[in-house]
Amino acid sequence: MQRTKPPFRADEVGSLLRPQRIKEARAKLEKGEITAEDLRKAEDLEIEKVVHKQASIGLKLATDGEFRRSWWHFDFLSQLTGCELFHPETGIQFAGVETRHDAVRVIGKLDFPDNHPMLDHFRFLKKHADTAHVTPKMTIPSPAVLHFRGGRKSISKEVYPDLEEFFLDLGKTYRKAVKAFYDAGCRYLQFDDTVWAYLCSQDELQKARERGDNPDGLQEIYARIINYALAERPSDMVITTHVCRGNFRSTWISSGGYEPVAETMLAGTNYDGYFLEYDSDRAGGFEPLRYLPKGNKVVVVGVITSKFGELEKKDDIKRRLEEAAKFAPLDQLAVSPQCGFASTEEGNILSEEEQWAKLSLAVEVANEVWGKS
Repeated sequence: MQRTKPPFRADEVGSLLRPQRIKEARAKLEKGEITAEDLRKAEDLEIEKVVHKQASIGLKLATDGEFRRSWWHFDFLSQLTGCELFHPETGIQFAGVETRHDAVRVIGKLDFPDNHPMLDHFRFLKKHADTAHVTPKMTIPSPAVLHFRGGRKSISKEVYPDLEEFFLDLGKTYRKAVKAFYDAGCRYLQFDDTVWAYLCSQDELQKARERGDNPDGLQEIYARIINYALAERPSDMVITTHVCRGNFRSTWISSGGYEPVAETMLAGTNYDGYFLEYDSDRAGGFEPLRYLPKGNKVVVVGVITSKFGELEKKDDIKRRLEEAAKFAPLDQLAVSPQCGFASTEEGNILSEEEQWAKLSLAVEVANEVWGKS
């Protein structure tokens, strides 16, 4: 049976390849050849088009493709009260490639500002999604993302001498964000999260220790913050999470199955759904899905890769869904690409045509597995 509320049987994570018009406009803005308003107009036009494109292939939701962002996380986090974007000496190291040298640090008391720019981004998306008769979906980084990568060194000791106070304010900030997006009309919100996957990686845990942080107990701390943020969401608001092992120009950061975090993540956090990356051996098997509580929660199985253009075979996807259904009921499963197609503005190494073929494939598989609407 198809689902009438998110997450849908055929769903998507969030980001889409940036259209050429936006790439050119960003380049011109950097050179001073156009204004920020000119860029916004280009983004508006392409977002309106991409919303209707998503509807036309049969998706029941639409994102804005994250077209206004450079990064999936820094654009949101840097606009929180108490945070700033800065440029460290190194970027984030992926498999064989390093990102631009951007990062976010905490320099003041955390809060969610009433004028956070992504509230207006959502309002624009909603206007066009309503016209296209699809559900607008907004994506923001999980609160855990603000802490794990930079750790203690990225949080002012003058402002937060005690990390427990930081975690408390982080939860309050995200609870306020949830309410603000709801008041803006958002009924489908997603917390994107690389951290659960990092906690499954011995390499990432060791890196955390080397930078002076103790990763022991972080699962419980993050679950507490997330649940605090979600605690007052209205009953008609769906909030999901997406767990990723890194996504930059078709590369990745971490490896390791979900077993070390599955019980805390699936049974211990109060999300309505979990987009889980399952497109490679680096994600391990489906056995951790046994921790999914029976009931209304949904795991969106990311068995279609967004990293490369080669199109998966329908029968292979169906077989993998059958494997997943050995550990969680098929009625509590859905299908999507394993990640977005452009977590940063550079995008993954595939064409827009290949991107749309993969999203269309998810729709076709969902219709055949769970029936058409």
